[in-house]
This record gives sequence, structure tokens and C-alpha cells, in this order.
Amino acid sequence: MHTLWPQSDELALLTDLYELTMAQAYWAERMHEPAVFSLFFRKLPAHRNVMLACGQEHVARLVTELHFPRAQLDRLDTLGLFKGDFLAWLEGFRFSGDIHVLPEGTPVFPHEPLLEVRAPVIEAQLLETLVMNYINLETLLASKAMRVVLAADGRPVVDFGMRRMHGMDAALRGVRAYQVAGLTATSNVLGALRYGMQASGTMAHSFIQAHHDEEEAFRLYARLYPGTTLLLDTYDTLAAADKVIRLARDEGLDIGAVRLDSGDLGALARQVRSRFDTAGLQRIRIVVSGGLDEHAVQALLAADAPIDGFGVGTEMGSVADAPTLDLAYKLTEYAGEPRLKNSPGKQLVPGAKQVWRFRDGDGRITHDEITRRHEQRDAEPLLVPVVEQGAIVRPEQPVASAHDLAWNTLQAMPAAVRGLRDAEPAYRVDTSAALLKLRDQALAEFD
Repeated sequence: MHTLWPQSDELALLTDLYELTMAQAYWAERMHEPAVFSLFFRKLPAHRNVMLACGQEHVARLVTELHFPRAQLDRLDTLGLFKGDFLAWLEGFRFSGDIHVLPEGTPVFPHEPLLEVRAPVIEAQLLETLVMNYINLETLLASKAMRVVLAADGRPVVDFGMRRMHGMDAALRGVRAYQVAGLTATSNVLGALRYGMQASGTMAHSFIQAHHDEEEAFRLYARLYPGTTLLLDTYDTLAAADKVIRLARDEGLDIGAVRLDSGDLGALARQVRSRFDTAGLQRIRIVVSGGLDEHAVQALLAADAPIDGFGVGTEMGSVADAPTLDLAYKLTEYAGEPRLKNSPGKQLVPGAKQVWRFRDGDGRITHDEITRRHEQRDAEPLLVPVVEQGAIVRPEQPVASAHDLAWNTLQAMPAAVRGLRDAEPAYRVDTSAALLKLRDQALAEFD
């Protein structure tokens, strides 16, 4: 019987084939010197001014559990590519190196390392696919959700996206990323229970359709779930609003909100709000959903639509407008010597690094600088150790801490960084003179 999720003893095989073939080649050449690999992205996705780094602390901890049980090595042996002695070496594999990361929820910019690994080159190489897959997903989801939350301008945003997300893993892990980004609740029951997020939902059109009378369907649901949200647009939205008024005002049923899911959401919200207010039902909130993204949310609020909350699904859960991040996991040092790549458009700065975040006298964030790891600055160092010599050294941080870090930092940054339009000028990220000198030295050596 096949299981739905990769098992813990399979995780090391969840990798690209060339990671294992390169590992065997390193092993055959007795290349065991320490290496530094840096994970970063070269450019922001379209119309993004910042990304929220998410997933890097979790995957760093996961790395400490990687192993190759004998049963999995027997499966690997069926590929016919690996020598028995190498498979025996893999059976004893445990990560023994160091990992520095940006704390979960850190706003991050191009070329700034989200994660750096220092370990024997075989060990560090074997991590590439796993850490990229893990961080790519959560960073994209958290960053997209952050934009929706910014557009909602303080109004709650609920995750409705599970049904159209790219697989169960994305739907589940997305809930944690959404918490970091500031979403209020999720319709995903397992995600809510696993990550301690509020579970929230309304009703489907099918519940209304299954009853002969829409008002009776509303009545039954509201009696069963006091304070519930009722869906208005199965047949006639305004007629449904009048039915809600009768149930709330005349029968005293506790109806917390109504949801609009189709049509001209702004115009319908105004009409429904007017009806409710005239009936003295100011307490009933209006929530909207249906193909929303950050631009639609912003446009509705810019038009003064009386909307109290948003249910956002497909566009956010699929990151429809920018579904990829230009992540790279690159060797920047081997055996104490700088290593780089100088391909057009993919130039690399060598060496282990630190990222510093600078503030002015009022506490406003002004810019970042990427430096060599040993350099010091009168600023905040962003990369922190999570794993040292194969052991976890940083306690797991609650999601609330990652959320607070993200939003406290964003609020201290230039306003353009938080905007939905391209920031002009872009946020400033400097590279230290020492790093540039190291790059020039490495280029001269390999020229």
C-alpha cells in the first residue's frame, strides 16, 4: 500500500538524481573538505518589492534527521548507478555541519542568503534539492499572502485556497506560511489543528440547493451554528439578504456575517449593507470571496465598498501571478578557498556571508549590506545559527514570533516596499568592499 506522504526514512531519496551521482563522485575522489553553499534568489518575481523568508528554519531542523536506511538503499541500488561501498557510506550518513538562516518571517531581497550551509562537500551537496523545494514553496506563499493582507488594510483575510493548491503538501504547509504573513484564519481543518490557526468557514451553495426553501436552509444553519456566516448568492443576492433580515430581526437568530461570492462585489456589498443598516442590523458583517487577489482587494477598498473581510483562495494558494522564485543553492567556498560562478546573468559572489540591516536615528530601516561572515557592522546581523556540528542550537520559534518579526520589520521599512506597485527606487542592498575584493581575487585566479 502506498502512503500519501513521503515517510521519514524516504526523505533522503526525495532529491534529484545528480545530487547522489555527484556525491558518489566526491566520495570516489576522496573529496571531504568543508564547503560553503549559499541559498539566495537573484531577482524578485514580477511586481514584488520584497519577499518574506519562510521555511528555512524548519528545513534546517529537518536536515538533522536525514538518513539512508538499508531498505531505502536497496531500492536505490536497483538504479544500477551506485557502488556497494558508497551505499555503505550512505548508510552511515548523518549531517555533521553548520547551518545559518534568516529567522522565519524576515523580509529579504535579491542576493541575500536565506540559508548558508558549511559542511563536508558531500553532505552539503546532498541538501540542495530538499532545502530549495521547502523554502521555495513557503516563501512564495507567505509573500503572496503578505500582499493580500497589506491590500486588506487591517480587515481580516481567510485562506480559502486548499482545493486548488498544488497538492496536499502545499495546502498543509501553506497554513503555517499564511500565519507568518498575517492571515486571520483558514478553512483547512488539518492545517488549523496542526498549526494552531483559527478554523473558519461558511457554507457551500450545495447546502442551499439541497433544500426546497432558501430561507429554511438559512434558518437551520443559523440555529445549528450561532454567529455563522450565510452565503447569499445562490439565487438572488438581495432577496437572500431580505431573508437574513427576517431571520435576524424578526426571529432573533444570531447571524454573524454574510458572504458574497459572485457578481459586482462592491455594488452588492453597498446594497446589502444599506438593507442591513436600515433594518438596524449593523452588527452583521459582510465578507466577500470569489477570484480575489491583492489587486482586487485593494480596488474594492479604494472604491469604499463596505466590506469587513475577505476569503481568498486560488490566486493566493497557487501564487498565480508569480509562481516561481529564482532560487539558487551555490558553492561559494571549498577547502577554505573562494568559489564562484561568472555566467552571464548568474554571477556569484564567493565566500561565507552575513547580512546586516541598518536603521536611522528614528529606528527606520534604511538599507541592507551583504558582507563576509567575519566582518562587523554597527547594525543588526540577520543570519543566525540553527545547526552547529549537526546539532540543533536554536530553539524552535513560535509562529507568532515570525509574524511579529515580519510585520514589525515591514512597518519600519520605506513605504514603497509595502506597496503593490514596483518601488522606485528599489530597496537598497549594498555589497561590502571586502566581498567584492574576494570576488575579484577569485576571478583573477580562475581566469
